[in-house]
Amino acid sequence: MTKILFACLLACVATLASAQANLEINTPAINNLKKAMTERHAQLGPHYASGAIGIARDGSIALANANAVPLPQRAGVGGLIAAENTDRSALYREIARANGKPEWEAEIRNTFGQRWIEKAQPGWSVQNAAGQWVRK
Repeated sequence: MTKILFACLLACVATLASAQANLEINTPAINNLKKAMTERHAQLGPHYASGAIGIARDGSIALANANAVPLPQRAGVGGLIAAENTDRSALYREIARANGKPEWEAEIRNTFGQRWIEKAQPGWSVQNAAGQWVRK
């Protein structure tokens, strides 16, 4: 269920293109990043649901509540977060490049960040405008 939801979130974010950038653009690199992110979401899903992992305003994810992750699992969760953020950064960069406007990367990142937060499920941790973690 969460894997399907994540795939839908990727599609919804992509269809909410800004007036300047085509967020629906696809290249082999973009498709590979989306695939890896969708597959990883199956592992991240329970941590979103527990509030341990949150969606940051800048389009990344972070450990929002370390106490929600048992100590022996924290390193593994940290690795998942790092891998996800690497792919998210690459996705934003590739979308900007595919649009022929690499200077739009920051705007694309912010647009995705807003959309990820808007589409987050109730109970997920998200970063508010003040930078604080709250449960949606």
